[in-house]
Amino acid sequence: MSRNIATFAFVMSLGIVLGMVPSQYFIYHPFFILRFPPQIWRLATSFFITGSGLGLVFDTYFLYSYLSQMEVGNPRFPRKEDLIWYLVFVCGVILVANHLVGFGFMMFLPALILALSYTVTQDQRGAKVSYMFVTMPAQMMPYAMLAINLLFPGGVENMILQFHGLFAGHLFDFLSRTWPQYGGGRNLIATPAIFSRIVQSTEALFQRGIGGPARPAGRTLGRGTGAHTSSGGPLPDSWRTRGPGQRLG
Repeated sequence: MSRNIATFAFVMSLGIVLGMVPSQYFIYHPFFILRFPPQIWRLATSFFITGSGLGLVFDTYFLYSYLSQMEVGNPRFPRKEDLIWYLVFVCGVILVANHLVGFGFMMFLPALILALSYTVTQDQRGAKVSYMFVTMPAQMMPYAMLAINLLFPGGVENMILQFHGLFAGHLFDFLSRTWPQYGGGRNLIATPAIFSRIVQSTEALFQRGIGGPARPAGRTLGRGTGAHTSSGGPLPDSWRTRGPGQRLG
């Protein structure tokens, strides 16, 4: 799943950069979502548009790297539906924060990447990571990604956007782990059961489409109707009752 998401983000962003795909049909704007018919796909596509230049490469790399670490071997996301629910929750929080803060951002991939970074590095405490040739504790990685924005033009605006992702990642971690473990409560955002049913139904439909319909049991390939009979031999049973034949001449 992580590879498919990263590939989709790269291909769509590359098409936008090259002018082959019009970005106005994929960015987020409340006007197009609240109108009829609502363009609800913008709620998802606005999280997969990268920047131009090096952002096209680095954003795609970090998106794939963090998603793959969450998808494979992470005990907090043992099932595919757990990761899907995480993405839905985090993206929803980022959208709500965008409305409350009022900056009116239209593309949210940097915020999503920072949320992923925060979630992944919280499980890597004690480990060391390298970022921009600097080695640091793993849990400091999200804050280093925030600080690096100050070195580039327009970085303050991007840093504000990434704060949305930091808030979303922290809220997920608090409600799903900190509060249940240290506050004596329960997991307030457990994966809804409907996500499991959707994933199972989708996988079953996909496998059925690839494998094709099941072959009837007991049927052997190459055996037609009436070609061979249960008694064996090349001739039908009705011919066997005629008795021995006679040679002409």
